[in-house]
Amino acid sequence: MASVLVVEDDQFVRSALIRHLSEASHTVRSVGTALEALREVAHFRFDVVILDLGLPDLDGGEALKMLRSITDVPVIIATARDDESEIVRLLNDGADDYLTKPFSVEHLSARMAAVLRRARAAGEQAPPPRVIRVGGLAID
Repeated sequence: MASVLVVEDDQFVRSALIRHLSEASHTVRSVGTALEALREVAHFRFDVVILDLGLPDLDGGEALKMLRSITDVPVIIATARDDESEIVRLLNDGADDYLTKPFSVEHLSARMAAVLRRARAAGEQAPPPRVIRVGGLAID
């Protein structure tokens, strides 16, 4: 299954997500702040990140921009914020999907499956790395 990072400051919500994802055979790590999330992504490989926006140290939108500067891992925003202009902005800033709370675990599972399917398909279609050789020098 997938390796998932849950970034959620509400302990009750985080525990419920961890329980559901673990029961679905996913490997789960979780943190409660944006800075912890950035540290996790820098040290571990994840298949998907579930990111809340209302984090105590940094707005999730800023965290998304920082995540995008270091990784292309799929990010699903999971938040109570439902302002359409904010949803559009975050999707344009690099979120792969947006889910408003409250949501069912089935809804989250379906969106995760769709995001992972698209990510895997994109990885399979990526062209092989191009290597330029000049004399004894190879640049990739």
